[in-house]
Amino acid sequence: MSDFTYIKSRLKQCAVATTVIGALLVSSGHASAGELPGEGITIKPMYNGVAEELFEAYVIRLGLEELGYKVEEPTQAQIPLAHIAVANGDADYYTPHWYPLHVAFAEKAGGDALTRRVGTLAKGSVQGYSIDKRSADAYSIKTIDQLKDPKIAALFDTDGDGKADLYGCDPGWGCERIIEHHLDAYGLRDTITHKQGEYFALIADAISRIKSGKPTLYYGWVPTWVNAVLRRGEDTVWLTVPFTALPDEQKGAVTTAEGIGDLGFSVNTHHVFANTTFLEKNPAATKWFELVQIPIQDIDDENLLIYKGEKTNKDILGHAEAWKKAHIDQWNDWIDQAKKAAK
Repeated sequence: MSDFTYIKSRLKQCAVATTVIGALLVSSGHASAGELPGEGITIKPMYNGVAEELFEAYVIRLGLEELGYKVEEPTQAQIPLAHIAVANGDADYYTPHWYPLHVAFAEKAGGDALTRRVGTLAKGSVQGYSIDKRSADAYSIKTIDQLKDPKIAALFDTDGDGKADLYGCDPGWGCERIIEHHLDAYGLRDTITHKQGEYFALIADAISRIKSGKPTLYYGWVPTWVNAVLRRGEDTVWLTVPFTALPDEQKGAVTTAEGIGDLGFSVNTHHVFANTTFLEKNPAATKWFELVQIPIQDIDDENLLIYKGEKTNKDILGHAEAWKKAHIDQWNDWIDQAKKAAK
């Protein structure tokens, strides 16, 4: 059993004791609210409404609360609108902002004058195209441009029109812009149909097809629980691209993943995207944003808990509390540094 899983189970068993201990600490002066830099300040966060991305938001929230801030429940909004809300001051921050995937949204919201990406919540978040391993082996398919061949593309046809059906990306996530760019850049517009909609509904169909042995083409990324259900090298394989082709705002981004090759999508980092005025007025919060880092595998592991049914906001908050407990020494150091930044 991992430390994360063990501590998560212990948190459930000790909820009452934790409440009592917390009350004693406050009454004894060890957690005096008056000593905290966030005392009296209410913070308004945002996220994109996807349960799999709420974990990072809650980890950030727990630290802010420990610094004395009152943090509202994150407001849901589409990613472009969330960036605009932060820029306008209707929200204080959004997480997780993927860089450089979301850079166009940041620029359209007003750029560095109004907003700033802070810290690095997670590193090494890769994206790309995948197919079932059975098809990859049977037809020696290794690159996405091989689907320019109508015969190869037809293998992945799910609706009878002769074109490959790509289980793609939600409109407004940012990845849909890259996919549409690729269809033109790699000459795939005539042989691939980009199926868009609610991603996790679409991917459920893709998983069912792969598990039943049917050829399947889909877009995916790390971290997400899908990688635990469709195992790389066993159930699926990544497809590389013939050359890098990205929209202008992402030109120069790294698209090569170690041990895989050029996936055609930028390798991303996750950040807190915050209002500049808020950051200037709240040095403790700013320092907290700068310090927190979550290993990408921990996010993958937490996402799997969501897939297994622990998907309410209360469940996910519990996952964040368990993660905090599993990293308590590092956590306390971050909190101490954030407190010092306010002095």
